[in-house]
Amino acid sequence: MRRKRAEETFFFFFHFNKRETTIKRRHQLVVLAGFDCSGPLSVNMTCVSDLPHLLPAVLIWFITFKCSMCYPEFNTTDYNYSASLDYSDFPELCVTTSNGQFRSCFMLPFYIIICLLGLAGNLLVILTFFYFKRLKTMTDVYLLNLSFADLLFALSLPFWAYNSTTKWRLGLTMCKAMYTIYKVSLYGSMFVLAFISVERYFVIAKAISAHRYRSRALFLSKVSSVGIWLMALIFSIPEMTYTAIINNTCTPYSSYSDMLHVKIEASQIALAFALPLLVMSICYSRIVQTLFQARGFERNKAIKVILAVAAVFLVCQMPYNLLLLLNTVVIAQGRSEDCYYQNTFLYVSDVAQCVAFLRCCLNPFVYAFIGVKFRHDLLKLMKDLGCMNHDCFIKFSGGRRRSSGATDTDTTTTFSP
Repeated sequence: MRRKRAEETFFFFFHFNKRETTIKRRHQLVVLAGFDCSGPLSVNMTCVSDLPHLLPAVLIWFITFKCSMCYPEFNTTDYNYSASLDYSDFPELCVTTSNGQFRSCFMLPFYIIICLLGLAGNLLVILTFFYFKRLKTMTDVYLLNLSFADLLFALSLPFWAYNSTTKWRLGLTMCKAMYTIYKVSLYGSMFVLAFISVERYFVIAKAISAHRYRSRALFLSKVSSVGIWLMALIFSIPEMTYTAIINNTCTPYSSYSDMLHVKIEASQIALAFALPLLVMSICYSRIVQTLFQARGFERNKAIKVILAVAAVFLVCQMPYNLLLLLNTVVIAQGRSEDCYYQNTFLYVSDVAQCVAFLRCCLNPFVYAFIGVKFRHDLLKLMKDLGCMNHDCFIKFSGGRRRSSGATDTDTTTTFSP
């Protein structure tokens, strides 16, 4: 009952103007609380018996009076509750929920497929090299390094799938390791592809000059391979430094600095795409010119291999790098606030990234198994492991009995890069 009277008193004072609080209202408060002390204390002694009811009323009156002093101009009757706020000046929140569902349904199984194919293909190349001790030419050394780079990246793909579909809970160390492995393998594989094109150019277009350095070719290939990995590590320092976990997502940009974002993506486009593309274009165009002057079946086969190499590189790397270039330009100009553009870019970049990641499982087939020497060695390896009988080996190897110790001339004439 005491609490009910206190609440009634509070609501009584709340709906009136606070500045009009008078002695009369104070008296009404006391009356409402259950006493009438308007007369002398000696005449009306019932007020003393009602003292326990006075304390809540006095406290409520004190709070209400203090609020009225703090906000003297406030009047609830003057506020228009029917008025609506103008939200046009507030920034619109861009919802990307559908993109998360797309990553779970599409990117996750795609990453798994690429990972399995990359592991199988690159492990077969590495096993073939060590089983037949096939490190006798510059091409062999470069192909082995390419397989190691692609195998390294394939091992990191499960973490990419995890980061794309759920919150990152593996810690900052694993986050930095994932992006560092990605950049090291990216730069390593791109630089190796460029060196392969240079080596093929000297072997085919400059055969006489290359023959003079034949004795030192293997040593030069090993030294250049060490240099490739050192450059890949140096160019991956930004990922080691700036990679962080932001909003439960592992990202290579530790801050929201647009200039940092622009510099990292611009360096990746220039070093991991534009430079290898320029070197490969020059070398392979000269090789094709040389082969057109030659005659025979081997010339046509070599041209087909070159076209396959160029097609795989352009199809896998061109779309993703063009999107990176577009995104870099947009960020440099101040970013786009268009929600439709942001969602569309997320979808397109995810698909282009998956296509770019195909390099780790396509390189073994384009650069190794498409050549006569490696295809023959793979078939012989499967035969020795019991996965293929002798008749199948003869059938798939073209009906020719070839020794695993194929000469370097075989590698050159069939363009087994």
